[in-house]
Amino acid sequence: MNISRRIFFGISLSSLAQATFAESLFYTKNDIAIDGYDPVAYFVSEMPIRGTSEYKSEYDGVTWHFSSAENKAMFDQDPTQYTPQYGGYCAWAAAKNSTAKSDPNAWTLHDGKLYLNYSTSVRDKWLQNIGENISKGDANWPALRQGLS
Repeated sequence: MNISRRIFFGISLSSLAQATFAESLFYTKNDIAIDGYDPVAYFVSEMPIRGTSEYKSEYDGVTWHFSSAENKAMFDQDPTQYTPQYGGYCAWAAAKNSTAKSDPNAWTLHDGKLYLNYSTSVRDKWLQNIGENISKGDANWPALRQGLS
């Protein structure tokens, strides 16, 4: 291995380590996550419900809205349980090693995690092989997140 390849390899590993421990970046509109929808509602009500600024929290540099004080309290106790995977960007795009905005109405709960997609038609494609798509998205997300910072 020549010196330039060793340096590049070392830089790549260093970048990957930084991406793993860097602050999460979330897809937002007007600095509000999930376009103002309540992330807890997907789990509790099994449907997207728009939150209000009356019930809001700051987490990971992003404002989150909730539809009730109870949902806000649940989020505040354990935000990582309720935040969408891949920073709220489209899960199908993450599986394809890219990022795209998401639609709060194109959602899926799988193994206790929230995934959002660009549209319901994209979600339908993503669901056709959800396990493989999640594996690919999980593998791609650290580098994608690094590219967003």
